[in-house]
Amino acid sequence: MKTISIALNVALVTVLLLVLAGWGGAIPAIGAQATPQLACDASRSVQVSGAALLNVSPDRALIQLGIETNGLTIYEVEQSNSRTMAEIRKALKGQGIEDKDIATDWYVVQPVYEDYGTLKFKGYRISNTIAVTLRDVSKTNAVVTAALNAGANQVSNVEFYVSDLRTYRDQARQLAVQAAAEKAQALANAAGADIGCVLSIQENTWSYYSGGWYGGHSANLWVQNTVQNVTPSGANSGNGEDLGPVSLGQVAVRAEVSLTYGLQ
Repeated sequence: MKTISIALNVALVTVLLLVLAGWGGAIPAIGAQATPQLACDASRSVQVSGAALLNVSPDRALIQLGIETNGLTIYEVEQSNSRTMAEIRKALKGQGIEDKDIATDWYVVQPVYEDYGTLKFKGYRISNTIAVTLRDVSKTNAVVTAALNAGANQVSNVEFYVSDLRTYRDQARQLAVQAAAEKAQALANAAGADIGCVLSIQENTWSYYSGGWYGGHSANLWVQNTVQNVTPSGANSGNGEDLGPVSLGQVAVRAEVSLTYGLQ
């Protein structure tokens, strides 16, 4: 019996050794714990902001134009307005604009009074405005001129924008974070320290910007620490070759972030 017991113990030890060998490593000590990762030290920190502005050449335009017509009767003013609008649409199609890019934006019929104090009736007025989406911004002046020659007597707005705005916003964010990191490093070096990990990131979404001029210069340019010019592929760069009443210019895409770094 003693011999059998010894043989059984040897077999159990052998099986245990084989199992441990299959695990490919030593058994961790009982009660041992994994080494914790070093956490960010928030007791010493520097907080900075970074801003970036991309001046992007537009590749889309929205033109709002139309006709305002007066007449003694509803029938008279409506017929006159419709005829002129048909000529405007015909002129726009002659510029290569499709029906899907021409939409009624504003249509108002209102009475006209000679004397608003006594409400002395004078006739009717129809204001009919259409919104034209222009996918070739180089034609902006030609389209406006063609519409005016066709009878349009109102151009209420010409607005340029970028179709792939998300891409440029992402680029602006990256540049803003880079600007903030460079500023944080400079401040830390001046204080005899070094930046460590990022403790917090905050984006100022209100800072997105797409226009506005002050004193002949974009007011946004006075507060940026990163500015880059970007021209979308195939877009007109607005270099002045297309002479006319409307200048393409550039659309400003801005991002601003605030970062807090731990100091080492």
